[in-house]
Amino acid sequence: MESIFLYDTTLRDGLQREGMSLSVDEQVAIARRLAEIGMHYIEAGFPMSNPKHAEMFNALEGIDLGSTKIAAFGMTRRKGVAAADDPALIGLADCYAPVITIVGKTWDLHIEKVIKVDRAENLRMIEESVAFLVGQGKEVVYDAEHFFDAFDAHRDYAVECLLAAADAGAHWITVCDTNGATLPHDIAHAVRTVRSALPGVALGIHTHNDADCGVANSLAAVVEGARMVQGTVNGYGERCGNANLVSIIPSLSLKMGFATLPDDRLVELTALSHYVAETANLQPDNWAPYVGRNAFAHKGGMHVAGMLADERTFEHIDPTAVGNERHVLVSELSGRGTIVAKAHEMGIDLSEGDDVPRILARLKDLEHRGYHFEVADASFELLIEREIGVYRPLFTLERFRVVTEKVADGRVSTEATIALVHDGERVEATGLGNGPINALDTALRAALEPRVPELAQIELVNFKVRILDEDKGTGATTRVLLDSSDGDETWGALGVSHNVIEASWDALIDSLAYGVRRRARQAAKTGSAS
Repeated sequence: MESIFLYDTTLRDGLQREGMSLSVDEQVAIARRLAEIGMHYIEAGFPMSNPKHAEMFNALEGIDLGSTKIAAFGMTRRKGVAAADDPALIGLADCYAPVITIVGKTWDLHIEKVIKVDRAENLRMIEESVAFLVGQGKEVVYDAEHFFDAFDAHRDYAVECLLAAADAGAHWITVCDTNGATLPHDIAHAVRTVRSALPGVALGIHTHNDADCGVANSLAAVVEGARMVQGTVNGYGERCGNANLVSIIPSLSLKMGFATLPDDRLVELTALSHYVAETANLQPDNWAPYVGRNAFAHKGGMHVAGMLADERTFEHIDPTAVGNERHVLVSELSGRGTIVAKAHEMGIDLSEGDDVPRILARLKDLEHRGYHFEVADASFELLIEREIGVYRPLFTLERFRVVTEKVADGRVSTEATIALVHDGERVEATGLGNGPINALDTALRAALEPRVPELAQIELVNFKVRILDEDKGTGATTRVLLDSSDGDETWGALGVSHNVIEASWDALIDSLAYGVRRRARQAAKTGSAS
């Protein structure tokens, strides 16, 4: 298998995404993770641009990243200054990073209006900068900025810029779709032309996603001879982002026959995607190709039936190849196969008997009333248990009351009182909260935690309210979705009612009941294993 070299620029280009900021420790942690998964190059930014970058390079210098190479990033020399006298190039030469990536101008628009030199001087700037860094013992990656715009405007000179870098000894020549506007067939044509003009030169591709073609453009360039692909984890980057390495890597490995990550590392791709997102305090994209939670989620009844016959009917790869997993979503579109498959996913065997039609009918009735079980696995599992007669309630409610009071100085207080029966004994408790649901949760825990210690491990992590029929105003039906977690897993539960407190209560009870049973099952497994 021919190898494609992966060049990650999450820590430089990726950080140009709006709202994305990482501490030095977080950047170092991501670099470690990228090295562990087998990334060939990690671009760490401008070492002299600010104190944070300087600190990060100092931290990276003392870390063993195995065969992964750190690249520092900079620009060609300034006009009118010799490369050996340019402070920025001297800093790059003195930097510990073994790889230096320098960007140079290619497009007349930038040559004339940004750096304001003539074409000949621009060629000298490229050639002398590359030669200086190569002479300092660096592996040099030359990034031809706005190459495809230049290729479209003045093809011969665009190629001449690449030749200048190659003749000066650049180890890689990377053509950049800096504005992200080029389409795949134009990328292919340009790279094919470059491959012909520079037959012995190692080519790279760097694309952005402004036309939503970043991944496709990168793959098109590889087909035409590019052997380095630059991009970021999850496609993070300025404007619409950079080419997404998380999509490019499995496409190259599983569909195009190229070697990218080590064989045993491809299965870590989903975990890497989520790790970088969470480290950057960004929500993982559930709809991301290959690694999103919904990338292999099946909802339509006919689709699920096909999946049960052969996974290849509606899955382009085995999800486990990239560390993901299959999900069956239940909804009013579900068929019998969906119910059986989802129950099996939960460890419940419904392959025998007549329970499935009854569960399906109940599901469709509830979905018609506003329930939405595909986002509430906990409530759906409890629905199955209720329908097959094995559900055991956490307690029996006798009554609850919630009182909210607002006084003249603006203070608001909420008190909930609850009476319930647990294991044949009546229990009452009162709780205060910042709202009705918080107060009910507090009261319920006060009543049950001494009797049900698993509750202490469960906490609410998300609370969403949606009005289902807005035209009815304050009399509308409300759907409440609660996400809870025990630190290991997160699950969803929901309730629907005209009364938002009742809907919230139903969601809360399902969420806690599921969590308590889950903790008990985990404890039983641990006990049996020991």
